[in-house]
Amino acid sequence: MRVILADDSTLLREGLVRLLTEEGHEVTAAVGDAEALLAAVEADPPDVAVVDVRMPPLHSDEGLRAALEIRRRWPGVGVLVLSQYVEGRYATELLTGDTAGLGYLLKDRVVEVEEFLDALERVGARRTAFDPEVVRRLLARSSHTDPLSRLTAREREVLREMAQGHTNAAIAERLFVSRSAVEKHINAIFDKLGLPPAGGHSRRVLAVLRYLGS
Repeated sequence: MRVILADDSTLLREGLVRLLTEEGHEVTAAVGDAEALLAAVEADPPDVAVVDVRMPPLHSDEGLRAALEIRRRWPGVGVLVLSQYVEGRYATELLTGDTAGLGYLLKDRVVEVEEFLDALERVGARRTAFDPEVVRRLLARSSHTDPLSRLTAREREVLREMAQGHTNAAIAERLFVSRSAVEKHINAIFDKLGLPPAGGHSRRVLAVLRYLGS
């Protein structure tokens, strides 16, 4: 299998080059930043690119953005993300697309060489290799990303009217529904946003703050 390695740790790159070479794979390039990774893939597309998440210059999410670019421009190239981190935004985008030939492993959970090599083989064979912990963290994060995600369209409309300062009666008139319907929607909003009755705090104000914060 032809592999490109991208990691800013020289020690890790050299170790992976030796490991893969001993296992019969061909490492066509080993680079330390995302720009060099994309240039190497463009010059000679491999079977799989092994990519770290955080690389120069900012050490934030350059690797994942490069992985998305590889998936877009060279869909036949497998991508195995090997990192210490689970970056929410781009990782979610990466995993919600076509996952054939895609993997994401946490470095500190790859305790055996065979586990890494097996994941590499699966990605090269256009299958998937996801660390269960990566999936768990992304699901947990996505469920808390948007506090309004559980609201219905009508409940969002009611909350929007609340944020504009309208009373229940005014909301009922503006949305052409009964006042009791508005009250029912508001109670549902409080429940879904996790705002139980509590002394000293206005649930209406807290709900509006959640809305504005989203």
